[in-house]
Amino acid sequence: MRYVLVGRDLKEKLKSLLKKKLNNFLVKKRYSKYIRALFLVLDLLVLNVISFSLNDNEYVKLYFIVYICAFWVVSSLFTRFYKIYRYTSIYKIIGLLLTQLLVFSIGFFAYFSIFREGIVVNNQAKYLVLISSLIVFFKFFGVYLLRKYRTFGKNYRKVIVLGDDNSTRKIVDLFNNEKELGYIYCGFFSDKESVPSANLLGQIENSFDYILKKGIDEIYCSLSELEETTIKKVTKFASKNNRIVKLIPNANELSNKNTVSEYYGDSMRVLKVKKMPFELIESKIVKRVFDIVFSIFVCVFILSWLYPLLFLLIKIESRGPAIFKQTREGLHGGEFVCYKFRSMYVNGSSDERQTKENDNRVTYVGAILRRTSLDEFPQFLNVLFGSMSVVGPRPHMNTQSDKFTVEVTNYIKRKEVKPGITGLAQVSGYRGEVKEKRDIENRVRMDIFYIENWSLALDLKIIVKTVFNIFKGEEKAY
Repeated sequence: MRYVLVGRDLKEKLKSLLKKKLNNFLVKKRYSKYIRALFLVLDLLVLNVISFSLNDNEYVKLYFIVYICAFWVVSSLFTRFYKIYRYTSIYKIIGLLLTQLLVFSIGFFAYFSIFREGIVVNNQAKYLVLISSLIVFFKFFGVYLLRKYRTFGKNYRKVIVLGDDNSTRKIVDLFNNEKELGYIYCGFFSDKESVPSANLLGQIENSFDYILKKGIDEIYCSLSELEETTIKKVTKFASKNNRIVKLIPNANELSNKNTVSEYYGDSMRVLKVKKMPFELIESKIVKRVFDIVFSIFVCVFILSWLYPLLFLLIKIESRGPAIFKQTREGLHGGEFVCYKFRSMYVNGSSDERQTKENDNRVTYVGAILRRTSLDEFPQFLNVLFGSMSVVGPRPHMNTQSDKFTVEVTNYIKRKEVKPGITGLAQVSGYRGEVKEKRDIENRVRMDIFYIENWSLALDLKIIVKTVFNIFKGEEKAY
């Protein structure tokens, strides 16, 4: 009897622990990002269950399973099928379902057109009908359960409003009345002299401390009350502290390239401040894949024969290693070893003195390497290792970097991305010796523009301009 009671107690404890873990998974705000992953796993499970339930060998072959699952994942990224937010309307969800299922159907038929032409036509229709029915059912059922769960105050977002006008009051009413959205309204800040409300938390300048202290997730700003300078301060603060900023416009306000419109309910329009390109995981993946492919191409087809040739020329002219190694500052201020073909005589001041025009430390071969930028080619190894990117802010010597961090405004922002072999500043004419403070200020200005406006097309444009500058033979000194 004792063992039965112990086993029962253990079972109850495990059940309670499992229930607690599941509750934390949905309730704690930091787990919200996994909800989309759960929907994706559920959909992939549906695909596989249907494939094995048809009793058709064509649907249980490994390459079909791999193809269909991979196509579903890739197509969902392009259709943004899982980009459903707590304020997304039912009509938007229906549109996403139709788009995803249409694209998936095209990919499904493409498989049989390419690999199995004319086979299992009857089961194709059956497969698509079952897939579509179950995907639609679980999509709506999952959204319904999640919204129902939020009505109990779970999986919430804590929000505040900056400003007080008719538009902000409408969205406050929406937060209070539409509980299924999962927003907890904490109050508002305003600089107006007399605002008769129990929800007034203070003046706008005091909001930053409150946001950090109370763990506010989203900040809604009134464009009619807040000045542009205040909006910029709030946006900068939010970006630094990983908070979301949304702008509440008047009827005459139009969105711009830095915002995107979102609709709460039937007609309440809110402008969401777009994330910087490198804050998006998609951008990081695209840039890293491009870096790997491009650097492999250069290493295989150029560096493979260029290295032994330059190795001989450098060693014949002067003593010392062919590859010059120097510790430089990289992503988030971390250090890495930067590789270059040695262009100077071996000296003890290479880590302290920047290269100047007609520098007597530069060898004859080195002058040619620097003029053609061939000395930079070993840095494609840095790109492969992940410490650099093909395009990005150029890394400076550590002594220079420490100095510029203190003296130059926004210099530290360059460290938010990996340093590059070439960059927008270099192809824009801001290269060579830093003689005056404005020289580095101009480079920083161009580097920040690159960070805030990055695209793969911009990288390609910079690479093309770099090649053009190499043929012009401009000597550099960075």
